[in-house]
Amino acid sequence: MASATEYRLPFEASIYDMEARLGEMENQYARDRGGDGSSKAGDLIRRLRRELASLKREIYSQLDPWQVVQVSRHPQRPQTRDYLELVFEDFLELHGDRAIGDDKAVVTGLANLDDMKVMFVGHQKGKNLAQRTACHFGCAHPEGYRKALLKMRFAAKFGLPIVSFIDTPGAYPGISAEERGQAAIIAESLMEMSQIRTPIVCVVIGEGGSGGALGIGIGDRLGMLEHTYYSVISPEGCASILWKGSEFAPKAAAALKFTSRDLHRFGIIDEVIPEPLGGAHRDHREAAANLKGFLLRRLRELSSIPLDRLMDLRYEKYRKIGVFTEQAAAEAGAPAPAPLNGKQDPPSL
Repeated sequence: MASATEYRLPFEASIYDMEARLGEMENQYARDRGGDGSSKAGDLIRRLRRELASLKREIYSQLDPWQVVQVSRHPQRPQTRDYLELVFEDFLELHGDRAIGDDKAVVTGLANLDDMKVMFVGHQKGKNLAQRTACHFGCAHPEGYRKALLKMRFAAKFGLPIVSFIDTPGAYPGISAEERGQAAIIAESLMEMSQIRTPIVCVVIGEGGSGGALGIGIGDRLGMLEHTYYSVISPEGCASILWKGSEFAPKAAAALKFTSRDLHRFGIIDEVIPEPLGGAHRDHREAAANLKGFLLRRLRELSSIPLDRLMDLRYEKYRKIGVFTEQAAAEAGAPAPAPLNGKQDPPSL
């Protein structure tokens, strides 16, 4: 696990101060072990450890939306390839989209999850500058989504469930991506994932920004790690549009209601996956164990559902999101939407 002390979040200052004090006490205890005061020092260390755990719990239970964004972007936070090593076995990476090239911002391949063979799809940001540059900081080009679609079709053909990890600030926004049809391939991906005849489980492991996240985010079950966000736009993008400046990102984050707790309350996601105390960047293995438990539980649940029924349930799941009805309007005390041109809206298909 990477050391969490290499990068410090502003609101964690008191945690690091207490950890430093605890570290000094533990070093002194190790040197003086067996001395007259070792028993008393041991009791003091145990008490300080309890206080540290209580402090982490207090701080991380009260994070505001902008602080959640900061945790989701933590440089030492485990990324897709970390989870591939900790959660899966025998990962065999599959490259290329058979058209343009191999986008390193999207990782695809076959893997074993305990006794299950799965098709894996996920964003990858990179750990150092060279990796991040090669992965476009997790912002995929059209060939990345085309690669993912090809592998998902392969999975459906051979009856393999699909696991998708989401961790991107958004799809690549450059001219090269637009020239190769960025919007069109994301739209195609949304359509095909809604109809692929195999179970799909999606998890937001870090950032879930804009169409870049949605492009591999349609599934039968959607989970989010505790300190992540999932949104139609990044907070900086929202702030630049609404308030004409990215410095209003914390205000935008609060308005977007995109944290895991918000989205679970709204019924957008199915489960909030707990993170280790103090965030996933503090304990990669515990974060991976929690994530693996979620995947196994949900995949076994979906494997018992006939495919025709699974397709119906997936359709119903997304039809229920954002529905506005006259009954809901009346309960909220709001007027029902007026008919267009004096006529009733056509029935939904």
